Amino acid sequence: MDTFTSLAIVAFAALIHASFQLSVSVLTLLSGHAIGAKKSHARVLRLTTSYTTGVGVMTLLILSFTSLIFLHAFGSEIPLLVWALVCGLVLGIGIAVWLFYYRRGTEGTELWIPRSFAKFLNTRSKKTHQGAEAFSLGLTSVVAELVFIIPTVAIAALVLIDLPAEWQLVGIGIYTLISLLGLLIVWVLIGKGQSLARIQKWRVTNKRFLQFSSGSALIVLGFFVYVSKILATFTGAQ
Repeated sequence: MDTFTSLAIVAFAALIHASFQLSVSVLTLLSGHAIGAKKSHARVLRLTTSYTTGVGVMTLLILSFTSLIFLHAFGSEIPLLVWALVCGLVLGIGIAVWLFYYRRGTEGTELWIPRSFAKFLNTRSKKTHQGAEAFSLGLTSVVAELVFIIPTVAIAALVLIDLPAEWQLVGIGIYTLISLLGLLIVWVLIGKGQSLARIQKWRVTNKRFLQFSSGSALIVLGFFVYVSKILATFTGAQ
């Protein structure tokens, strides 16, 4: 794959990452608790900024670490079997998102995560009063959704290894920034004083669309990479 195609795949994977909702849910919880505690708008903005920064840092670290693991394990020439396994993982998680991403039988936006962990995140967001605590909460929220974001991270890491060295940092930056897109939109709305109830209403109304879009995009990503990397290699070798 040429550099432009590789970066486009990285950007598309990051866009899928951005469509997942756990980090956004925790951000709205954090903001709601802060507003309910009658904190000033400036304090709410500082907390949400620290939280968003934590999400971005953890995303960058996970992508960089995954790339490093692949590089040390396989070198710059990734075996086709690894590409095939990762593509299969992406397709499988895409179907799982269709079926399981939101908890069944609820009217809101309760996600698949265990109730004990959801309670932990809710409690931590309620007890978060300092920027460092919000930053740590951002780190935790990314880890909590790792089972769904690891396919996009894995695909991006494999593609990044194939890029020239000077483009690898560019690709990591592109993935990190785009993966924060949904979170940044909500952060801007909160910063402008937008009602949390209105934001949550939009999320509830569009949750099935987001769920279907995320799952479908994962399937498209896995299929495209499989065709362009594996089938193209076999076709070219004949």
